[in-house]
Amino acid sequence: MKIVTTGDELKAELTHRAGRRVLVPTMGALHHGHLQLVKLAREKAGPDGTVMVSIFVNPIQFDRATDLETYPRPMESDLAKCMAAGVDLVFAPDVKSMYFPDRSITVTENLLSSNLCGAARPGHFDGVCTVVLKLFLLSRCDAAVFGEKDFQQLAVIRRMVRDLDVPVEIIEWPTVREPDGLAMSSRNTRLTSAHRADAPRIHRALVVAAMLENPVEIIAAARHEIESSPLTKIDYLSLVDAETLQPVTDLSRPAVLATAVFYGDVRLIDHVSVPACA
Repeated sequence: MKIVTTGDELKAELTHRAGRRVLVPTMGALHHGHLQLVKLAREKAGPDGTVMVSIFVNPIQFDRATDLETYPRPMESDLAKCMAAGVDLVFAPDVKSMYFPDRSITVTENLLSSNLCGAARPGHFDGVCTVVLKLFLLSRCDAAVFGEKDFQQLAVIRRMVRDLDVPVEIIEWPTVREPDGLAMSSRNTRLTSAHRADAPRIHRALVVAAMLENPVEIIAAARHEIESSPLTKIDYLSLVDAETLQPVTDLSRPAVLATAVFYGDVRLIDHVSVPACA
């Protein structure tokens, strides 16, 4: 496994590699969910292709300084996991090699990012789109693999690729969960034992609420279950169209029930699909 830390090193390394290039963009603190993405990337790259993992805690997508400062960065462990998973190339740049000090270009999406995390975290998806496009360009990847857990991010990236004619295939993998239903996340390691024990209620609340057929009742049921714990604070809870990500008042089309919930200063996101009613 080769490790490179600058864009120039990455480009130089790629001149020696043939075959399909598949990228798994991450911010590190790798867990089993990330490794499932790597496994899929290997299948898509084939035996002669190159599986690349980027590890970069992107500062311009954070809306809270404390979240950026406390984000886990276990680089040694991450590299060991990449090695064991059969990753060919790790790109682990620092901030100075990714962004010029006087940078003045940002990639912005104006529709799919207007609600949910986009509304709750101003500028977040500008940062996501900007760094993902840079990673695509630097890695010259043919495909990139993303998890469905960040379903809004996935939708925004797909729209960016479509609207800007970016020649990269976007491949998705379903949300990977712990045995108790909690969506795997790098932030889970920051939960206290009490918060970790309570956090599976988020998924339970969404699943039970999604069985209802009235949007108002769906939101009310999910909110009641989440807020029945004194440990939670809802950042947002919304029922949105599965394609446009705009709030819905009926279920004439498939929808998504999505939430972000704080446990202390740790923010967890989750979502479930809600089928259209006949």
